[in-house]
Amino acid sequence: MNEMTQLNRLRSEVPRPGAPELRAEERRLLSEIAALGTAPPARPGRRTGRLPGRPVSLRANLRTSLALGAAAMAVTGVAFVGARSLPSSESAVRVAPVAVVEVLQRAADTASRRDELRPEPGQFLAYELQVMFPVKLKEGGKDVRYLDRSLFKVWLPVEGSPLDGGVMTSEHLEPRPFPGEPLPAEAERREGSVGAPSKLTGYDIRPDHQRTDYVSLSRLPTDLEGMREHLYRGLERDPLADYKAWGGVGSMITQAYMPSAQRAALFRAAGTIPGVETVDEAEDAAGRRGVAVAMVNRPGGVRHEYIFDPTTYLYLGERVVVVDAATAGAPEGTLLTSTAQLKVEVVDQAPKVAR
Repeated sequence: MNEMTQLNRLRSEVPRPGAPELRAEERRLLSEIAALGTAPPARPGRRTGRLPGRPVSLRANLRTSLALGAAAMAVTGVAFVGARSLPSSESAVRVAPVAVVEVLQRAADTASRRDELRPEPGQFLAYELQVMFPVKLKEGGKDVRYLDRSLFKVWLPVEGSPLDGGVMTSEHLEPRPFPGEPLPAEAERREGSVGAPSKLTGYDIRPDHQRTDYVSLSRLPTDLEGMREHLYRGLERDPLADYKAWGGVGSMITQAYMPSAQRAALFRAAGTIPGVETVDEAEDAAGRRGVAVAMVNRPGGVRHEYIFDPTTYLYLGERVVVVDAATAGAPEGTLLTSTAQLKVEVVDQAPKVAR
């Protein structure tokens, strides 16, 4: 690990103030310097220089000091940059101008204030999602890969397993080649095809405490400690407990809807998971830009990110990015999967499925 990496990681835990805060801090410092010769000494233990509306703390002072010291480096474009296959506009992943706790706290505050849906048993939550994921198939006797892009509409029952009445439709959007590989002809043939409503199939073997239907989620704790305990339930001796808890966060916010009290508790609990960092330039599957909170899965060689709107802090989607080419089997920086949660609403019934 070199010095610049260490510096970036140090700054990743300290939120950087915006330009208005920096200007206010500059004015305060200049004012205090000018008054040094005339002002009486401060009483022992007294704190000075409080920004309006912001409690004084060592954390706030450290944040400002680091931000001022890093201002000169910012113009040189100090960033984590990989040999990435993402478009050039998002090729530089800069870690953490906003601290993890601050992002998730703002997301929690947003959840507490927003108007919420109140579905009833017997109804459905209807989701519209745009998704990109890798597909492997045979072409010319060889394994080929590409990135499928699809628009899904999913209707999930408010109570019970998604297999109990869940319905989905899909539309294949323009595919993208897997980094370093040509786009298979089969991928191009699928573009534009639309699937008729079909029942969700598969196996749902999750224990009851991992159910993500609305009724189950509405029974979860509404405090940080209780929600954190829920995230780690059954993982006490698991060496990947932190990463699995991080995955549990995603399972409760993507293609799932929580009451605001539980959602706020979830975001606050997520901020206590060790190893979480922030990524300030993330893009969901629909091209919406935001700030992300992320965790690296070392055994898998990927970074799993949850993306929030940088202004409203509403949840946008998630994505998985390669950080270790040898482990993940794809070039570093490859965007393996991404999701954009575009819409969620309550409906009385799902579309009819043809027999």
